[in-house]
Amino acid sequence: MKTQQILTVASKGFILLSALGLLSVSTMAFADPQAVMDLVNVKLTNTDAFSSIRGVYGGVGLTLFISLIYLMLRDTQKGLVFLCLLWGFYALSRTVTIFAEGSLGSFGNQWLVTESVLFVLAVVLAFACSRPALTGKAN
Repeated sequence: MKTQQILTVASKGFILLSALGLLSVSTMAFADPQAVMDLVNVKLTNTDAFSSIRGVYGGVGLTLFISLIYLMLRDTQKGLVFLCLLWGFYALSRTVTIFAEGSLGSFGNQWLVTESVLFVLAVVLAFACSRPALTGKAN
């Protein structure tokens, strides 16, 4: 029973941490899209560019935040699987960039490591929470 409680708290905490991280970027994108792009030294030069950053980082980020909070409260296991996909594909996209365009800068490398660690953590938690012996659920 104690292991189940620890896994539940760790899983919900991980989902919440991920959701808050996405919310912080989303809030920044809504308030100042250029601030998001300054992280990668890109200048937004027209209203369509500002709109796109608000939409992708702001709107989609807010959608991800709300979805993760819902999953944290309603179905933690699905929230963990969702984060496996999210962090895994973020890391994959950076890896594809390395092969397609060349080495990443310090920002990209830092986030490749961060997203890879978050992916592994999501996989470990999802696997641990799905084991009947640990959760007390029968398959």
